[in-house]
Amino acid sequence: MNDIAIVGCGWFGLPLAKLLVEQGFNVSGTKRTAEGCASLLSHKINPFELDLSTINDDELESKAMTYAGLFDADMLIVNIPPGLRRGESQYLTHVQRLISLIGERQYQRVIFISTTGVYPTIDKDMTENDAQVYDDKSAILLKAESQFAAMNNSCILRFSGLIGPQRHPGKFFAGRENIAGGNVAVNLVHLDDCIQAVTSIVKATSAHQAVNETYNLAAPKHPTRSEFYRYAAKHLGLAEPSFNDDKQPSKVIVGDLICQQLAFNYIHSDPMLMLDAC
Repeated sequence: MNDIAIVGCGWFGLPLAKLLVEQGFNVSGTKRTAEGCASLLSHKINPFELDLSTINDDELESKAMTYAGLFDADMLIVNIPPGLRRGESQYLTHVQRLISLIGERQYQRVIFISTTGVYPTIDKDMTENDAQVYDDKSAILLKAESQFAAMNNSCILRFSGLIGPQRHPGKFFAGRENIAGGNVAVNLVHLDDCIQAVTSIVKATSAHQAVNETYNLAAPKHPTRSEFYRYAAKHLGLAEPSFNDDKQPSKVIVGDLICQQLAFNYIHSDPMLMLDAC
């Protein structure tokens, strides 16, 4: 189980790939441009230029041969950002094209990176069993998950809000006033823990240990939106936002199943302290 393919070597995928190389795996990865592929090669990652937005459906069969060296692996990690908040609408099309390129291959493990956006915003502690369709975006996310959940040995890993290098949240509300929902719990996870979670699943797979079909990933501590974003702005030396007294539903993502099953421990358990690692 030494060959790992990673679809999507960006902010998360690249440092993950670099760590797996350091751990002795043969890693292949994708970027959307030739320049991006050159950067992968410099890190001893076998590069494949893959842009799912430019492949025509009628050329998928011919393209499958081009990417045989990528997909002929022991484990597959899929990290395609949905882009739904940016108004992108081709996510499911890209997922289906990827499924077509993979074909009938079987893997020791397929890890699909998803999001806790599959949980509705209600007053509830959300475990892996609480995902449901509650709007158009959640329907798209769950449909994408289902494509990979249907594959043998799959694991869906749902990330909470991501922070880390180049993703400091201090600017998000800085200087804004009269913001509602200051009571809402913050659900965040640091890049370091995202990488560690995937490598924990890879390690468990290599050791033939059981892996659950789905895991949430969220730091164990959940400060309120008011507490966190005021502190985050101050951390950057920016004007603190102000929140009014209007309360909103507050969901809490429970991310401890992976800890119970895979001896995983969060490196960054407190979002307040994460800011020093951004």
